[in-house]
Formats: sequence, structure tokens, C-alpha cells
Amino acid sequence: MTAETTGVRLDCDGPVATVTLCRPDVLNAQTPAMWRAMSDFSRELPGDVRVVVVRGEGRAFSAGLDLSVAGSSGPGSFAELSTLPEQECADRIAEYQGGFTWLHRPDVISIAAVQGHAIGAGFQLALACDLRVLAEDAKLSMAEVTLGLVPDLAGTKRLAELVGYSRALEICATGRRMDAAEADRIGLATLVVTAAELDGAVRDLTAGLLANNRDAIVEIKALLAGAGGRSHAEQQRAEREAQTRRIRDLAGRGE
Repeated sequence: MTAETTGVRLDCDGPVATVTLCRPDVLNAQTPAMWRAMSDFSRELPGDVRVVVVRGEGRAFSAGLDLSVAGSSGPGSFAELSTLPEQECADRIAEYQGGFTWLHRPDVISIAAVQGHAIGAGFQLALACDLRVLAEDAKLSMAEVTLGLVPDLAGTKRLAELVGYSRALEICATGRRMDAAEADRIGLATLVVTAAELDGAVRDLTAGLLANNRDAIVEIKALLAGAGGRSHAEQQRAEREAQTRRIRDLAGRGE
């Protein structure tokens, strides 16, 4: 499958991989074919990749689900999914989620470079990334509720972790749009820059991540990702164990 047929491509340049949504004529609206391709990227990623940048071509990151596909009777459409047995439908959605969840795997740091609209599936794709750099013109919305649907591309837990239950509920249940300034204020944005500065800001952030020891960053990511599920004592133990591994590794005594 090519980028022309799937609408998304993977480019690798040493330790940096770039996932680009390349359907600018429809504001990078997403399809099941794109989700399957993105899931495949995880298996195709070279072992030396440390940073994955996700971006959209043109004036939008992603306007969300391609309703022309979802509303048809073809593969991945609502009509097709509605005919499947419940477990088979859930399994199909699990396949689609795989295109998002690999972006927070432990051995890479992912960055969403968001300009223009990040709506529905587009918002969830940005949430799937570890870090989000937003242009000032970014508009975010969890719009699934306006279609009578729920966010199902692994975005709900990530959103609640970032902004808390009450704010996440309000965002999802209203489907309203928020601008980059609000996203920054409530903790969704790592950085907000002008549209002209977006590419440079992502490059600078990537360089900062690559400047430090890969194994230390992997350990740090694991410590922070697991912190919410640990008690203080458990987190302190995890820190001790991680530091012991780093000290032994730096001394040439690692496994």
C-alpha cells in the first residue's frame, strides 16, 4: 500500500521518523485504511528511531473521521460495522486503535505538530502523542458526540490524565472547540507557537530529546507513565530500581 492509496506516509531520517497525513484536499480526514497503515508503521519502524513526529499536510492537522467513508456501505463504514456481531465489531475497532496506541510505546517519544483543525480522530491522534506543539491557529474538539458516537481511538484516558475527569467530561460531552490558548492553559499543549514557527519549534524539541542518553530517557518515560498507578512508596522503589540499572549500565556492568 502506498501513501497515495492510504493517505498517510512514514519517512525515516536516522533517529527521527515522521508520520504525515497526506490528504490535504479533505483536511487530512481519516479513514480505516489510514489507521491500518499507521498500525503497520509501528512494525516497520527502524530500531534506531528515537523520536516520531506526527503532522498533517496543508492547513490542517486532521479534520477527523472522513464521513464520506463512514457513511458509505463499504469496508469500515458504520453500515458495515453495524452488521457485525458485537465482539467482531469491537475487535475491528481494536485494530483501528492500534494505529494510535503505538505512538506512546516506551522506546520512542512522539510529538504531534498541530496546525489548524484537530477534530475528533484528529484530536485523538494528537492525544496519542507524548508531546503536542500547537500553532496559534489550532482548533481542537472531541466532536464524536455530535454524531451520536463516543471517542474510541484510545483518546479518553489520555485526555482525562491530562486535564482531569471533570474537564475531560465537559470537552467530550459538549463537543465544543477550543483554541490553542485554552489548550495551553488546561495542560493539553506542550508548547504554543505561531504557525510560521511550528516546524522550527518541533525541530528544536526533537534536537533537545536526541541530545540526551536514549536509555535514560526510556527509563524516565517509564517512570512518569507509570506514576499515576503507583503509590509514593512504589514510585520511589521504581526510581531506585531504574537508577540502579542506569548506574550499572554506565559503569559497563549492565545486562
